[in-house]
Amino acid sequence: MSEKPNNGMLGYTQEEYKKFSKNAWIVLLAFSVLYCFLYCGRLNLQYTMPAMMEEEGWTELDLGILSSVLFWTYGIGHLFNGRLGEIFGVNRFIVAGMFLSAAANLLIGFQSSLVVIAVLWGFNGYFQSMLWSPGIALLSRWWPGEKRGFATGFANAFSGFGQVFAALTVSLAFIIMPNSGWKAGFIVPVVIMVIFAIIYIFLAKDSPKKIGLKEYVDPDAKRHEQDLELQKLIAERGKLFPYIYLFKKWRFDLWLLIIAGSSIARYGLLTWIPTYYVQEFNYDIEKGALGTVLLPLGMAFGTLIIPWISDKFFSTNRLPMVIICAAVSGATVFFFMKVEPGALAGALLFVAGFFIYAINGLVWAYATDVGGRAFAGTAAGILDCFAYLGASVQAIFFGSVLTNSSNWTLVFTAIAGVCVAIIIIAITAGWRLNQEKKEEKAA
Repeated sequence: MSEKPNNGMLGYTQEEYKKFSKNAWIVLLAFSVLYCFLYCGRLNLQYTMPAMMEEEGWTELDLGILSSVLFWTYGIGHLFNGRLGEIFGVNRFIVAGMFLSAAANLLIGFQSSLVVIAVLWGFNGYFQSMLWSPGIALLSRWWPGEKRGFATGFANAFSGFGQVFAALTVSLAFIIMPNSGWKAGFIVPVVIMVIFAIIYIFLAKDSPKKIGLKEYVDPDAKRHEQDLELQKLIAERGKLFPYIYLFKKWRFDLWLLIIAGSSIARYGLLTWIPTYYVQEFNYDIEKGALGTVLLPLGMAFGTLIIPWISDKFFSTNRLPMVIICAAVSGATVFFFMKVEPGALAGALLFVAGFFIYAINGLVWAYATDVGGRAFAGTAAGILDCFAYLGASVQAIFFGSVLTNSSNWTLVFTAIAGVCVAIIIIAITAGWRLNQEKKEEKAA
């Protein structure tokens, strides 16, 4: 005799709940690991940039513009791919994006023209945008509202680990293909990306329906009602309704500014720190890449821990955590530029990475809050679009600064200044939210 469904088990029987929970973890782990190794075909450019300048004579501005091409196509791709993944199948998009990105990287490894490389790098950006937003939609189908901060933070943490693996992979590429120069950094990652894409195909399922279960019932009645209402509105008003719904929300618009700012700071550090070590302290290329590993490692742990804390204490308003993260990040970057490479510099990079990337984890948790199961992918896609528009701005601006003046102090001061701007935006959003609450009480 089967047990009756109950809300504590998301509307499932005990046997169904065990099956659901097992597959929820498989999906989370499979997607997280896949996304981790996706970074080997995205961040390889920043670790090969010193070699490109040395071998080809390209300037920081040249490579800043090249780097920005991916940010533009990646960001714009997210505007569409989150929603397209929801409509046509999230896993189809995820797997196709991984294989196509691998193909683009492989082709770059056989080019010498900066223009051709830029075109291929742009395509790579679009292909890479086919994973994260559909992935957020995928996770929302397997993880209820009270656990989505953990799930998105967990997946985002693996992107931090992916940044570590990207640095290690490029260093390994230079060792095993010493005669290929910078091109090795684009060829070797392809093997890793293809292997994990094949593994993912056999593990991850689109939704509970794929394993013979109905959709779960969110234990939070308000969230459950929101999911049903949003799904109803999409059916009534068409497939483009999520865009209208989201852009009309002032909180969503301010979160767009927050993630744009955090991405300027994040990629300002990720993109240029390896070059900083090579140019300012005469590190060789492999050592420059390895010297920055603590930065993405901090990012991995930050985006895992901070969203989990926000689930526990700030699930209805994640802005206080944003303020704390931005304040610590800005202060740490300010101190970093005053020290030489070593244990202290490494510790500061870890702390800066921990808190600046944690903001992204909070953003993804918010995306699942505002979009629910109905269109969390669309919300994540729009947010990621603004994130990478911000990243593209830093690539061109900092590339121009370094080409014309080699003023690293200005670069790091600007990054710290962006963190201050994030604090101001978050405080403004919090003030307006409190005003709305007061008005509701008065009414």
